[in-house]
Amino acid sequence: MGSKQAFWSVPAKDGEPDLWVCMSCLSEVFCRKVPMPACPTCHGVSTYEAFTLAAVQDWGTEDLIAKAVTAQQAEETADVAAAATPPVESVP
Repeated sequence: MGSKQAFWSVPAKDGEPDLWVCMSCLSEVFCRKVPMPACPTCHGVSTYEAFTLAAVQDWGTEDLIAKAVTAQQAEETADVAAAATPPVESVP
């Protein structure tokens, strides 16, 4: 049985890229988070750089671009779901 991957979250800031690419292997990309303690593919530590989707599409491989699109879509879906969830109110 495999262990679940842990992540450090990277808060989104207006105007800043939210995709984080491993610069050691150039085959892993995550949206608004980076895996800890290391890259799951190459085990590089602290090797992530931030990019926009457009930048990844300019220089990335087809596989990396597909991962970037999937990661960004998953994050957007999670944001929409979180926004649609009504707040929990306590009953006195």
